[in-house]
Amino acid sequence: MKRSKVVPTAGAAVVLLALTAACSSSGSTSSPTGGATTGGATAAGKNYKMTFIQGVAGDGFYVTMRCGIQAEAKKLGNITVNTQGPSKFDPTLQNPIIQSVTAAHPDAILIAPNDVSASRPPIAQAMAAGIKVVLVDTTLTDPSGAVSQISSDNLAGGADAFAAIKQLVPGGGEVLVVNVNPGISTTDQRASGFAAAAKADSKFKYVGMQFDQDSASVAAQVTLAALQKNPGIVGIFATNLFSAEGAATGIRQAGKSGKVKVVGFDADPAQVTALKQGTVQALIAQHPYDIGTNAVDQAVAALSGKTTTPKIGTKFTIITNANLNSADSQAAIYKSSC
Repeated sequence: MKRSKVVPTAGAAVVLLALTAACSSSGSTSSPTGGATTGGATAAGKNYKMTFIQGVAGDGFYVTMRCGIQAEAKKLGNITVNTQGPSKFDPTLQNPIIQSVTAAHPDAILIAPNDVSASRPPIAQAMAAGIKVVLVDTTLTDPSGAVSQISSDNLAGGADAFAAIKQLVPGGGEVLVVNVNPGISTTDQRASGFAAAAKADSKFKYVGMQFDQDSASVAAQVTLAALQKNPGIVGIFATNLFSAEGAATGIRQAGKSGKVKVVGFDADPAQVTALKQGTVQALIAQHPYDIGTNAVDQAVAALSGKTTTPKIGTKFTIITNANLNSADSQAAIYKSSC
């Protein structure tokens, strides 16, 4: 899971076991801790400046990742980390930030690209300027030149989401994906993994995907419309926070609360609240803290002329109401601050 090797996520069978036995899958998660962005001496005795460019500012996933980045920077020493990010997950907002950061010329940029293609030109400019680039969470269609790509196995995560719905509704039925926008590597992969798993099970019928523009209100609208069109829908996979929030609202507006199960992705405090309230039945939590620590390690290795790891995968923790109070589940919940 950490440092130098890709660790696969829990497979569908493990998800089923996790949901049935009410214990967390995927093992333990490091708990984020606060910390300054500077510390003692690095191995080489050099000072490094890094900038973390979030996918979107204020999101619990990226806040937790920043906690991991800060903690690892403090541990390694003499690393200053600056954090920036757009107000929305939108390459037209993020690209100017990348250009501004490139002009300031930090030693390394740790970035979650907002689009697989549109984010490539400014990131390529940063690489051309000699800045080490680590791709965190999301990636690019052409990631060449990046020091490392560090993320969850989102295809497997999507398959796990279907396994969770299968456990919740063993009799089968129609299933839907409520997604953000096309062109985001992580959510595209989650949706693909879910669709492939659903299509392989004869008890279920995959009725497609609706996009919500990363808006809970739009997610509610598309969910309500889908339920009116396909009254046989028994499960919805919502690929992020706003998708899950909106899907739950759409289900309530359709008068189908409790009849249509929702599996959400990520474990922001708001999503945990939804889990407690019963509007979402399961959450697939990533390990953004570990993505952050790995990102700093890979950047320092590249700056020190050491070998880096092209791809690193981190695990998931499956959270349900039954295992919510376990140590693993509590450690996997995203933070609002460090």
